[in-house]
Amino acid sequence: LGTNDLPRATAFYDTLLAEIKVGRLMAFGDRGHGWAAAMDKPMLCVFKPYDGQPATVGNGVMVGIVVDSRDKVDRIHKKAIELGGTDEGPVGLRAEGGDGFYVGYFRDLDGNKLDVFCYG
Repeated sequence: LGTNDLPRATAFYDTLLAEIKVGRLMAFGDRGHGWAAAMDKPMLCVFKPYDGQPATVGNGVMVGIVVDSRDKVDRIHKKAIELGGTDEGPVGLRAEGGDGFYVGYFRDLDGNKLDVFCYG
């Protein structure tokens, strides 16, 4: 994900992902950081654009964060909003994801769209 304010984005994701025991595992100097549960697990990265141009939000781009309970979906979505993110769809069951798809949508401080979800 792109950012125009790395310290602000880093603080947002450090706090948000701590809710599910995910921490910063990689640092790329003043360019960006990566968060994951372990080096062999999916990683979310936030970077200032390599080309030096302003970061922009990708139209139609969304990052999904899977968790193992509805409680965690509720907590992550709530925390994102508390940290200054914006609500892009309240937490609840959605038919488009199949039976038992429980999800909440939000945007981070740079406008990147994310969802946090679980099944069952």
